[in-house]
Amino acid sequence: MGVPPYRPIRVLFLCTHTVLQGKVFLQISNKQTYQTPRGGDVITSQTVQSVDKSGGKVQGMFAEIAPRYDFVNRMLSGGIDIWWRRITVQRAPPPTTGAILDVCTGTGDLALAYALKAGQNIRVVGSDFCKPMLDRGIEKSTKRNIPVEWLEADAMKLPFSDNSFDLVTVAFGLRNIAETAKGLKEMCRVCKPGGRLAILEFSLPENVIIRKSYLWYFRNILPRIGNAIAQNHADAYSYLNQSVEEFPSGESLVRLIKQTGFNHVDQFPLTLGIATLSIATKPTIPCEPNVPGQKETYTA
Repeated sequence: MGVPPYRPIRVLFLCTHTVLQGKVFLQISNKQTYQTPRGGDVITSQTVQSVDKSGGKVQGMFAEIAPRYDFVNRMLSGGIDIWWRRITVQRAPPPTTGAILDVCTGTGDLALAYALKAGQNIRVVGSDFCKPMLDRGIEKSTKRNIPVEWLEADAMKLPFSDNSFDLVTVAFGLRNIAETAKGLKEMCRVCKPGGRLAILEFSLPENVIIRKSYLWYFRNILPRIGNAIAQNHADAYSYLNQSVEEFPSGESLVRLIKQTGFNHVDQFPLTLGIATLSIATKPTIPCEPNVPGQKETYTA
């Protein structure tokens, strides 16, 4: 699969795409399951300790932007986000049998990509806490006759038994989970021993010049573009710069993934390091279950 050219305009479009991807926070929801003939869903979400990530506020915000979410994403990203998801499916292919869970699935792009690639014996589940976002995924999978199960659920309290999935994925959604470590711990719990975790997330480029240029654009230009597009939803973008800069990337993210129960973490920088695909394996020894009331400490 070829690599798209790194044209400056596409990179700027890609940066702008982060505005939209900074909107899905998986928190709390009523449990609902939706099933369509065959298909998958995508994840989106980000997380920042110093930003208000209360479930009701974020849920309402995404409910309002859901109808135009996909259109604006495609327009602003220049299609690079589609290529990133293809790389994710290529690097972390679906199992020959079993089940795949796409956490923070949003409108379902990644889950749909996996459902198209997977065989008839593969169950694909897309979960998100925002029903209007899930409704967009349901529409797409129904229209394309792609079977997928859709679940409205909290990423920090997944309604699945231990060791249920052969592959767990999350794209542009990990940063939006209120407690990143808790979300990763849940992903480890529902992943089968020997199963894999694939995280597609925005990151800061290691090259100093590229990083400074990226951050300048991100802090000064991107918010204006986002606010113009968002119109009455400017609050959706106010936390974005901080979320990208504060979220652990590189070795810090690797350590966090390992501390929450996974091992053998491989990372693949994409598009000059603007995004990174991290793939980890759950060891054959099951993850320790969360103890109610026990405070866990993770270092990045």
